[in-house]
Amino acid sequence: MLVNELIGCQTFPCQDVNKECYLVPTVEINPDSVTIIMISEASPADPTNYYYAAGQPSFQQTTVTAFNDAGIGVSSLRDLLDMGVYFTTAVKCGKTGYGIQTQTIKECSCILEKELDLLPNVRAYLLMGDVAIKAVNEIARRSGTGRAIPAGSTYKLRGQEYRFRGARAFPSYLQVGPSFNIEKSKRRMIAEDIAAALKITG
Repeated sequence: MLVNELIGCQTFPCQDVNKECYLVPTVEINPDSVTIIMISEASPADPTNYYYAAGQPSFQQTTVTAFNDAGIGVSSLRDLLDMGVYFTTAVKCGKTGYGIQTQTIKECSCILEKELDLLPNVRAYLLMGDVAIKAVNEIARRSGTGRAIPAGSTYKLRGQEYRFRGARAFPSYLQVGPSFNIEKSKRRMIAEDIAAALKITG
């Protein structure tokens, strides 16, 4: 299955994003094999840094490092895909500023929802940062279940059990971008969350 052939944005209504950076996963996967989904914030400003770009994109480098920190000896995103871990962003276009407007997250969560619908056997969602958490909460609200993750600082929410679509949901921190190698405490917590998700999936 090629994800980009099944989902995407048709109207591009959002005003606070860079539409030239629009990216939907182009990777071919077996949908039944995916047991963990890692959702990060937005597409990178440079498409060559995206998860599924050729070579050694920065999104791949920091993500592989995060899994190595969690005790998983992998060297590429392909290794992780083969383990049943799938990677995407909550917002498919690039950021134009530091933050992303709530309306944009809500709009793009409709695409994310269709993307998640393609993957029926997910047992854990890793929500990397506030944008991913907000997007999943929007999907949960539309389904009538209310927030999957309560309001509050991520460091206070971590360590508790949350459910989304029948699977565990882990509020965590962004594992891509320059801050990953700077904020050592967040890097440690990311590794702990990844390890907890992997424990669930065996």
